[in-house]
Amino acid sequence: MDSDRSLPPSHGFADPSGALGAGDIVIIGAGLAGLFTALRLAPLPVTVVAAAPLGQGASSVWAQGGIAAAVGEGDTPAQHAADTIAAGGGIVDTHVADVIAAEAPARIADLLRYGVPFDRDLAGHYVLSREAAHSQKRVVRVSGDRAGAAIMQALIAAVQATPSIRVLENYEAQDLILEGGSGSAGRVAGVRLVRTEAKGTGTFDFMPASAVVLATGGAGALYSVTTNPIYARGEAVAFAARAGAVIADAEFVQFHPTAIDAHMDPAPLASEALRGEGATLINGKGERFMLSLNPAGELAPRDIVARGVFSEIVAARGAFLDCREAIGAAFPTAFPTVYSHCIAAGIDPVTQPIPVAPAAHYHMGGVATDLSGRTSLEGLWAVGEVASTGLHGANRLASNSLLEAVVLGARVADDIGSLVTPSMAYPIARTYRTSAERPFDAAYRAHLVALLRRTMSEHVGVVRTGRGLEQALAILRGIGEEAGEDGLVANMALAAEIIAASALLRTESRGAHFRSDFPEPSAEFQHRSAVTLSQIRAIGARPRRAASLQLAEEMPL
Repeated sequence: MDSDRSLPPSHGFADPSGALGAGDIVIIGAGLAGLFTALRLAPLPVTVVAAAPLGQGASSVWAQGGIAAAVGEGDTPAQHAADTIAAGGGIVDTHVADVIAAEAPARIADLLRYGVPFDRDLAGHYVLSREAAHSQKRVVRVSGDRAGAAIMQALIAAVQATPSIRVLENYEAQDLILEGGSGSAGRVAGVRLVRTEAKGTGTFDFMPASAVVLATGGAGALYSVTTNPIYARGEAVAFAARAGAVIADAEFVQFHPTAIDAHMDPAPLASEALRGEGATLINGKGERFMLSLNPAGELAPRDIVARGVFSEIVAARGAFLDCREAIGAAFPTAFPTVYSHCIAAGIDPVTQPIPVAPAAHYHMGGVATDLSGRTSLEGLWAVGEVASTGLHGANRLASNSLLEAVVLGARVADDIGSLVTPSMAYPIARTYRTSAERPFDAAYRAHLVALLRRTMSEHVGVVRTGRGLEQALAILRGIGEEAGEDGLVANMALAAEIIAASALLRTESRGAHFRSDFPEPSAEFQHRSAVTLSQIRAIGARPRRAASLQLAEEMPL
């Protein structure tokens, strides 16, 4: 297959040339990336579109480890960048890694000013932890494993105290509106929003925008086993691609190796910081298995650890995180979030190993952007997990995700702020109803979503094959056709199709993308990938809907 899908140079990204349309600056998503960008844009008028009440539904709240930044004695941004590049499977954009690592300490200082209570010792120094593939202790934490929740609490309070920021809760974006209509090469002029009402109906609104910022998070909920909230469905990748945006590195999905295996959806996370403190991975026989796979053992890159855990589960030996000796009685106070999850699942981590399994955790791919967050579409920016900047390459370095969100959030705000003129700086106080209430079949939607998630875990998971990916494409395209006017399912199916097709095109193994039929990396593919919707749709014949859904129904649970 053609491997020449490399990302376009910087001139491939849109240049607004100082011309924005009328309307608010609209930020889709209310996690760390969205709220930080909104705060940095103040006092310009901003509308934040949130799928759930603030603080609910955002992956950022659940982040346990913290934010990576070279703020410790003896550490440097150059070392941080070097670790990022080493972990990324040979395709990290080195300039992006250098810039983000260099700006990390300043963004930590910003968060402090917003009231984030980072852990400090008696001398006032940050209490830092070390996570997998970091050469230094450089992860800034809050109360051990509460970084995400504490950061979000502080930012939510700051947003609520900022008059220029309006929050629309319980709305989701389903499409971008282009000047000139669908298929136009014009700029992004606004977003189509949906609000799900009672009794299985939905209402649709158009919101005009001078600039649109995608900050919708990841795609973990496309998988049946994930650490992500239900709103992390990759929908923005789908509707951005439908509008013509370039999508980069979509095949690279990171599976966290130590989700708590307690049949919960989403799966609670056993933070990597536990392994940083000395916890070990053992199988059902009590044997440590990671040291035979990598010299770094439990602190090897996440893709290696995830495949090690996956192999033990497939071999019916099971996998467990043993914290009894390394943490022991200190567990409840040192890692209160993980402890509460374990107790809720009937596990006492002080005295029992924690059963674990790999779970879809972070999408390295997304809407391609430059270092200002500009996409290939005029008027559209992206920031956070929905974006693909090149920082993560094929395998994200632990705790770089929250860092990328704040560094690029500041850069997006600076870029948009430089383009907004005084005459444009006013809020549009209303949205515009575009259609009446439209009923949908909630039970059939749930059925299609379950098929989709099972398909992704079965065929586009930790270990992939060409045959499995082809099966996945057939099923996902059938689900997309069956979705009809159900925009949520259609967007999920398209996002999943983009991931599966991109994985099929990369006939090698690299970082988080592992093909058992092509188990080694290839120099031919040592570059980032980029696709458009037309390229994705050109892969393979479109199957008959009934046949593809029948194939899905016959998949083993």
